[in-house]
Amino acid sequence: MSNPQQLRYSKEHEWLSATEDGVATIGITEFAANALGDVVFAQLPAVGDTVTAGESCGELESTKSVSDLYSPVTGEVTEANQDVVDDPSLVNSAPFEGGWLFKVRISGEPDDLMSATEYDAFTAG
Repeated sequence: MSNPQQLRYSKEHEWLSATEDGVATIGITEFAANALGDVVFAQLPAVGDTVTAGESCGELESTKSVSDLYSPVTGEVTEANQDVVDDPSLVNSAPFEGGWLFKVRISGEPDDLMSATEYDAFTAG
């Protein structure tokens, strides 16, 4: 499993893209998608919602369980991925591409996020 080097990662297994005009894209990692199993339902935060770093902002339901979705940053949701709502399996098949979950206009700088190398070490343990 190879995690993209340009992304940053949370201990809750979310990834965060570099910001573009203050907006970052968020999804879950391939590690998390594999641990969940086949994702069959996604409840994502709505456009305009405020999300808080480290707090639950949605759910992903798989054939195994229901897992909370945590935001790695604080800010306002600018977009939710309707493709994932319509076809939750995108989370499994393309977690770093079409399976992204939502976009956030970040307020403040995220702290405790890991580089890909740090995240690889974190998940290897």
